Amino acid sequence: METPSKLLLKLSKRLFNNLDEQARFIEALINPKPFLPCILWCQDKAENLPLIVEEPITWQPPFIDRLSLGSKPGQHPLHEQGYFYCLDFSSVFAASTLLAVNQPVQVIFDMCAAPGGKSLFAWKLLQPELLISNEVIGKRLGMLISNFKRCHISRSIVVNRDSSIFAESIPLSTDLVIVDAPCTGQSLIAKGEKAPGCFHPSAINKNANRQKRIIANSAQIVAPQGYLAYMTCTYSPEENEEVCEWLIKKFSQFEPLEISHLKDYQSHLTKIPCYRMFPQDGLGAGAFTALFKNTHKGEKKILDIDSLSAIWINMYGND
Repeated sequence: METPSKLLLKLSKRLFNNLDEQARFIEALINPKPFLPCILWCQDKAENLPLIVEEPITWQPPFIDRLSLGSKPGQHPLHEQGYFYCLDFSSVFAASTLLAVNQPVQVIFDMCAAPGGKSLFAWKLLQPELLISNEVIGKRLGMLISNFKRCHISRSIVVNRDSSIFAESIPLSTDLVIVDAPCTGQSLIAKGEKAPGCFHPSAINKNANRQKRIIANSAQIVAPQGYLAYMTCTYSPEENEEVCEWLIKKFSQFEPLEISHLKDYQSHLTKIPCYRMFPQDGLGAGAFTALFKNTHKGEKKILDIDSLSAIWINMYGND
């Protein structure tokens, strides 16, 4: 049995007052157990799918299926044909705040999009007129574009620029902005993967500062009465609750929204509505999520596609 590091022990004490809950959290990280595979249907569900589908939980969207343990949907021919996208149920949990978004939604902007799961969730759920998916890290662009092509995602643009560029060029133009923020990735440990240095204070603080910069730029492109979704796959409060608290202090027009179907997952580390999944719950490796609304009532600015034409990498389904 692996011995937990001092930094992990310290984090567990910050997250939980209860000793048993601390022990369950640590156990989930040092002795990871598999989670049920999950798929997002991009096209209509196929009949007679040779995969065992588990009973859905109450708030699970109809285009999401959890599969039996040991299923390998990525090896199925329908995956290669783009019928579905494979993802962790933690991602479904994080993106499920979008179920509270009032429709219709014309434009969705995913600021940190690769490999594309949150973009696909938003596209399938809200059916926007245009999906813009940005990925600033060049080496991650290939997987994003490949997934969009394979899944036949229409009315979408893939771009590759720093968030500050969009804050300047397309302010107040977007109905929904998604920030699946780069983070220390501590939940990777619960999947049995490596995340070197993910519990170190310097790594946590570096990521928290980057997250604040990205969410500040992202807030500036949200249209009046539009939405800003923030999510991570890490546990540190500095990267989660503290970023959300910082946002509403800096941008007072953003109101955090209560998500009724996630009320049992309300974070006990803050008074504002935001939600956590922990690996010991058994649904997924872990996630943090919150949804904000821009309460300003000014006019939405028309998105100038020409202002993006010089920087898009791929554009699909706009003929």
